[in-house]
Amino acid sequence: MSDNPFVGSWTYRSFLNDPDVNKAFNDLEFGRGTILIEEAPMQALKGTIGGPGWSLALKGARAYGNPMHVRFQGVGIVNGEKWMYDYEGYLVPDWPNGVDQVPAIVGSVIRTISHSGSQPNTVHPAGVVGSFYAVRAG
Repeated sequence: MSDNPFVGSWTYRSFLNDPDVNKAFNDLEFGRGTILIEEAPMQALKGTIGGPGWSLALKGARAYGNPMHVRFQGVGIVNGEKWMYDYEGYLVPDWPNGVDQVPAIVGSVIRTISHSGSQPNTVHPAGVVGSFYAVRAG
């Protein structure tokens, strides 16, 4: 078994940081996919994040602490265009009386460079920040 608690498959979801409590939950979606974190040398992080039609290679670092910390960048070519996102997250500590607690990473994501949107003539600008969580899937 790995001594790296981040190794494995994680279901990823991210949300726009909109303070309007009346905003429909589905309107807050920023991204979704699967994170696969591979074994890597001490303090390193590598893997992929992706979903239907997109995939980014992950490279970064992990650090011990309470909570444990990860910081990584996802880079890839999607539909002929470079995508780049930066992530910072924390492994949620186990609750002493938690019932069926699933390991989770919570954190923040930023779109590092602009890229085209799915609608013609739309641009997803750099600098947009969202919150994310990922739960262990395997």
